[in-house]
Amino acid sequence: MTDDTVNSTRLSLLGLGDMGTALARAWLAAGYPPTVWNRTPARAEPLAAEGAVVAATAAEAVAASPLVVTCLLDDASVGAALDGTDLAGRDLVNVTTSTPEQARARAAWARKRGARFLSGGVMAVPPMVGRPASGGYVFYGGSPEAFREHEAVLGAAVGARFVGADPGLADLHDVALLSAMSGMFAGITHAFALVRNEEVPLKDFAALLSEWLVAMLASVPETAERLETGDYTTGVVSNLAMQARGNQTLLRTAEEQGVSTELLAPYARLMERRLARGHGDEDGTGLVDLLTRPTA
Repeated sequence: MTDDTVNSTRLSLLGLGDMGTALARAWLAAGYPPTVWNRTPARAEPLAAEGAVVAATAAEAVAASPLVVTCLLDDASVGAALDGTDLAGRDLVNVTTSTPEQARARAAWARKRGARFLSGGVMAVPPMVGRPASGGYVFYGGSPEAFREHEAVLGAAVGARFVGADPGLADLHDVALLSAMSGMFAGITHAFALVRNEEVPLKDFAALLSEWLVAMLASVPETAERLETGDYTTGVVSNLAMQARGNQTLLRTAEEQGVSTELLAPYARLMERRLARGHGDEDGTGLVDLLTRPTA
């Protein structure tokens, strides 16, 4: 890409919260000076000093560029900001946190207004934006043509990964990964609660905990393979019956330590339900069936 190509790429960004501001600064640094708009104009002033063009209204920002990125509070905010704007011929990229169904509905809404649409699920926090080595990226779903056309500029701020023509897939990937993260943090929280009042050096314990969690990640590809084949028993090392017995020790230890079991108990109950249905020789993969097919 030449300097002329970079400088001719016009980009508008609506929303200058922490993430929007980080995106704007990353595009400025990469040579894509954006036109920016924010409901509170003062948020745009520092970016104007750095080279961004400030639009007085959302409609003005949309009119300024063929590529329009929205990074707002929620889906309703996107609808409110774009209400009455002319989206015909625009490519609308919405990286506002949404559900899969909201993304699909917003895609249909955009198409009716003559715009191609991409939904984005951001797998990064603001300090990771503009730093290629940080590992941050955005899932994109929707118009393949729009993604191909704008992949370079989108990826200049933070890595871009296309997951399919269904716009809801970007948000589904985002929420699925965040849900796994949430469960991991629940376990980390419980683990620290168990040891914090004992003579355990917390920094040393943190190193052990990190090492253990990384080792356990080896089970993730195996779970995917079992779900694809339907074989939940071949080669099982720690079967469900053994895990359920082990849960009794986990829960009793928490009680002895004066720690609430509320983070562990729901998962333990799910295991007991699967075990009661005669699946003690499986690993934990069958718990997915309980969550997705409760009557199975």
